[in-house]
Amino acid sequence: MPKFKSDFLRTLSERGFIQQTSDDTGLDELFSRETVTAYIGFDPTAPSLHVGGLMQIMMLHWMQKTGHRPIALMGGGTGMVGDPSFKDEARKLMTPETIGDNIAGIKQVFANYLTFGEGNTDALMANNADWLLGINYIEFLRDVGRHFSVNRMLSFDSVRTRLDREQSLSFLEFNYMILQAYDFVELSKRYGCRLQMGGSDQWGNIVNGIDLGHRMGTPQLYALTSPLLTTSSGAKMGKSVDGAVWLNPELLGAYDFWQFWRNTEDADVGRFLKLYTTLPMDEIARLEALGGVEINEAKKTLATEVTAMLHGREAAEAAAETARKTFEEGALAESLPTVTMPRGKLEAGVGVLSLFVTAGLAASNGEARRHVKGGAVRINDEPVSDDRMVVSVDHLTSEGVVKLSLGKKKHMLVRPQ
Repeated sequence: MPKFKSDFLRTLSERGFIQQTSDDTGLDELFSRETVTAYIGFDPTAPSLHVGGLMQIMMLHWMQKTGHRPIALMGGGTGMVGDPSFKDEARKLMTPETIGDNIAGIKQVFANYLTFGEGNTDALMANNADWLLGINYIEFLRDVGRHFSVNRMLSFDSVRTRLDREQSLSFLEFNYMILQAYDFVELSKRYGCRLQMGGSDQWGNIVNGIDLGHRMGTPQLYALTSPLLTTSSGAKMGKSVDGAVWLNPELLGAYDFWQFWRNTEDADVGRFLKLYTTLPMDEIARLEALGGVEINEAKKTLATEVTAMLHGREAAEAAAETARKTFEEGALAESLPTVTMPRGKLEAGVGVLSLFVTAGLAASNGEARRHVKGGAVRINDEPVSDDRMVVSVDHLTSEGVVKLSLGKKKHMLVRPQ
């Protein structure tokens, strides 16, 4: 990796964000001499982004922190098509209403990482529906489509992979790369945007935009991609055994979010501290050097710092304290995740298997039964060996709850109402 002189590229390089750029020297000189506007696109395929998108958000964060202007582009238009890149089949088409709801949910997260406003380096949130939905098809084919070679489009890995597997690629999806390229040109014209960033799987789409910009008379445009991240064990970032690790707090609370990061594999701690926190590099080096049991302190710092950026410092420290009380003191922490249950139902008695399914700690009675047989189930910190056990009001603690535990790290309170 070259030695960059601009603060932004130097920061991204030393923290591990850069996979490749279209022109290291040209981009570094651009960032060194002027305030640069750059964007990353986010397709609204769900009501929230998950942890897999956090790396891109942090790139925008560092851009603003080093004195430049980031654009978070919502794919209100492209979301109606769906990105076919490296997908085995077409995405399910979404209605405009679903896309609008998803964008509203996604927007909530960005205010925690970016400062929006009218200033020179204040972030912008744009929506490509503003220019894509009003396109005149014939004019678009003449003005934009004529610059694209189908031969070249067929050579891109994202397309060729589908065709090599003899999996259908619709004409609708084939248009996606043209629309994304046009986004880059439109953002250049509207906001003086010079750089598009994204994951390394977007390289072909971004380079398409640079080429289209050249043909349509924009200033020189640039590409920067980040590595596609997996954990040391090969798991895809953003997924856990319980599903997606969502960024919106109503889909995943601060405590569960904190726990996800606390459970980071030892080999990933240093890398994640660089990518997902703003801690100074010398402090990260100190934490990365910890070994043995001490690595757990680095994991707690990682969890608290990442959670503080998204949920706020107070919520992050409360999550850390809840974990400390629960795991280190064996105490009952009132701020553990809670599920309510009608008091009459608990008075009548609930089977332990059914209770763990209701609490979301098991997907089925069969799975809960396997956990019992494996010795992983506890009620109020007491091990459960009988899968026919009935839990009732007799199990309520002095705090008026029943504490369910699955293994050492998953806990839930049942509160009657």
